[in-house]
Amino acid sequence: MKKIFLSLAMWVVCLGSFAQTDTETLVQPEVLFETSMGNIRVVLYNETPQHRDNFLKLVDEGFYDGNLWHRVIFNFMIQTGDSTTRHAEPGQTVGLHSPDYTIPAEIVYPKYFHKRGALAAAREGDKENPERASSASQFYIVYGTTYSSLTLDKFQQRIDEATNGTIKMTEEIRDHYRKYGGTPHLDGQYTVFGEVVEGMDVVRQIQMVRTDDYARPIDDVRILKATRVK
Repeated sequence: MKKIFLSLAMWVVCLGSFAQTDTETLVQPEVLFETSMGNIRVVLYNETPQHRDNFLKLVDEGFYDGNLWHRVIFNFMIQTGDSTTRHAEPGQTVGLHSPDYTIPAEIVYPKYFHKRGALAAAREGDKENPERASSASQFYIVYGTTYSSLTLDKFQQRIDEATNGTIKMTEEIRDHYRKYGGTPHLDGQYTVFGEVVEGMDVVRQIQMVRTDDYARPIDDVRILKATRVK
């Protein structure tokens, strides 16, 4: 399977179809990741049911137990979900594996965007994957950085070019990126299906570790256990 990755220079924004359902009364499930650097607790959105249910299935099966955070980029994100990394040797190329199926995009924008702490599905690139379907197992947690209004204007110009002006960052989203940070250039292109509710300090520590030329941490950072907690 082709390596699943996020492009730092990707600007094309996609429109995800979303069928309205009554999700307000549903309890949002939560998952606890015990990692070698501390615990991260995430909540999953009911508005992205296919991603939610698939993620919980993998957690219940123990799929993520022992996985490495195999791709880590400072001020950007941390990525995991390649189950073969449990046994990866030092220096080995990682991030090539995901189960042999994909999940249709469930992009709920602008309600859910790439703010700091967002949990989102990785995927293959647009050329191989024009529908922007998600990897069955690989996901990332956003760390990102803050942006000035001028930089956000430049982002919006690129988005306008890619979408004929149909996708606009709201003033609330722009304000969030200015104050708290994130990765706005990924908005509308990847499915955001949850967020961190505890452990952003751990995410911060992980995204700061030393990495090799392929963004794999020099010293392994591992998910010890993933558990459904709510």
